Amino acid sequence: MARLRQFFSVSVNDPELLKAQYRAFAYQLPMLYCILLISSWIMVLPYIGRAPAVLAVVIPVVLTAFCVTRAIQWWSRLHADPCAEEALAALRRTNMLAPLLSVLFTGWAILLFPYGDTVAQDHIAFFMGITAIGCIFCLMHLRSAAFLVALIDNAFMIGFLSTQDNSAYAAIAANVVLVTGALLVILLFHYRDFARMVTLNAENRQLANCDSLTGLPNRRHFFEKLDAAVASCRYTEGTLAVGIIDLDGFKPINDLYGHVIGDRLLCAVTERLSLLCAGQVDLARLGGDEFALLVTQGTADEDLRRFGTQLCDGLRAPFRIGDVTVQIGGSLGFASFPDHARTAEQLYELADYALYHGKRHRRGTVNIFTVDHDTQIQRDAAVEIALRKADLERELVVVFQPIVDIASDRTVAFEALARWKSVALGDVPPTQFIPIAERSGLIGRLTVILLGKALAAARHWPDTIRLSFNLSAHDLCSPQIVLQIIQMLNDAPIETSRIDLEITETALLHDMEQVQEAIRMLKLLGCSVSLDDFGTGYSSLSHLHALPFTKIKIDRSFVQGMDSKPASYKIVKSLLALTRDMGIDCVVEGVETVEEMSLLRELGGKMVQGYYFSRPMEEKDIAGFLADRARPEPMLRSG
Repeated sequence: MARLRQFFSVSVNDPELLKAQYRAFAYQLPMLYCILLISSWIMVLPYIGRAPAVLAVVIPVVLTAFCVTRAIQWWSRLHADPCAEEALAALRRTNMLAPLLSVLFTGWAILLFPYGDTVAQDHIAFFMGITAIGCIFCLMHLRSAAFLVALIDNAFMIGFLSTQDNSAYAAIAANVVLVTGALLVILLFHYRDFARMVTLNAENRQLANCDSLTGLPNRRHFFEKLDAAVASCRYTEGTLAVGIIDLDGFKPINDLYGHVIGDRLLCAVTERLSLLCAGQVDLARLGGDEFALLVTQGTADEDLRRFGTQLCDGLRAPFRIGDVTVQIGGSLGFASFPDHARTAEQLYELADYALYHGKRHRRGTVNIFTVDHDTQIQRDAAVEIALRKADLERELVVVFQPIVDIASDRTVAFEALARWKSVALGDVPPTQFIPIAERSGLIGRLTVILLGKALAAARHWPDTIRLSFNLSAHDLCSPQIVLQIIQMLNDAPIETSRIDLEITETALLHDMEQVQEAIRMLKLLGCSVSLDDFGTGYSSLSHLHALPFTKIKIDRSFVQGMDSKPASYKIVKSLLALTRDMGIDCVVEGVETVEEMSLLRELGGKMVQGYYFSRPMEEKDIAGFLADRARPEPMLRSG
């Protein structure tokens, strides 16, 4: 008895099945009501004027009003996405109304029967049989309702037609029962397959929307939820914020310890972030070492900054991965709706901009998109447009800053530095146009032009002076650009042994294998390869160990104020000792004052670059600078 009751009830055990049945009925039940109405009015027309008005007019009008109302209600749910509770309530109503309507329509048809002629009576018999079959088809996704309608209609039809003194009616009843029985068997198989398909689709949807490594919602699911959240906020005039977290220092750990440790670290990061985000935001993994946050409460700037700081602080704590203890950081960018953006796409892009603005200036911190960022975006867009339209061969200029051996007081090299004298914008600083060229994919074109001009200038220098030239991370990660650079160096007007190619640690965070191969090929040409901005990135020692660098450059951030900052002094001292022990050269950048120079001499520094000796100069001024340096009288320098 319990199993029978369960068979004729709406199953509550599978929320996904309930929602799928609901969505199917949103299409099928309006059709069911249309079938009932059209068939009923065609059947009742011959009885108007013959049967009592209650049967011929009042009852069909009442049934019509009810069916039209229900059809409109279901039609309005066509694109609804109900929760399981809403779907269950609607299906239970249908499970109750379907047999009730079956009783009403069949009973009404039987009451009309005596008032018709033979043709009209035959039509009623046909109506009861064929309409029941149509209704069963429309209810096929709710097994209990379909079976209840089939049983009620067949019971009424058999009971009524068998009482008629007409063998044809008995044959019709038997035929309808046979067809209905076959349909119900087919319906059982169809319903089973439908339920299995819903389960399979739910599993596939889970796989499609879930990150397989961390178990978090993936990029696709995040953007679906973001679109829905933005649409909801438009309707309710609410607010929300998107945050993007990028791990600082993850890739070197992945390269150093392998992908197994890297994957376990990502899982550990997920666990920590989930605890920190519990009850406040939706967390997703966008891919790689990038995570996204969807914040719907506490979206004021001060709240976002406080929450973001907790996340960044939490990520800085060491992670224990098996026998390895690693330490990383996280940079976070936020943007808010509707204050900063009007669409989901724009909201994400602005959060991404805030993130990478923070990574360029203050890694490991929270950066919230502001009006100043919007102004910067407009400036960057103007610069990118001007870059694309510019005659770069004519507008790009190379200036040179000397590198001096302070032991012999002799200039040993010049570093080539890019300058852009834009016809449209005027002088644009390299700190602005170089990052834009990298983001827009134009950097390779700039590199080729600048390298050509630097090599052409160096052909006029004494053979003892080297050329130092910076390569972008994007250059090294592009096999095509690397091959073009190699061809230029092969055809260079100076010996490749006089060329130092500088790369920054950020280049090593892109594609370690490609960078290693690029360095190997450049070394085969005879070029020296230097690691620029040493100490500002991550895992510098592992890079020195893994890659054949011949020189490092200590970043000026460690040099500035080293006479008043004990920490900077100790860092420079340690780095100089490290390079001596490793047998590689070292250039100290950014030296500007007499005090800094004196300390470097005490620490045993050899090669120095900075305003203390000279600002970057044009090619035409190099000969005069070298002539002045060659004079026996010491140059007058000021701090």
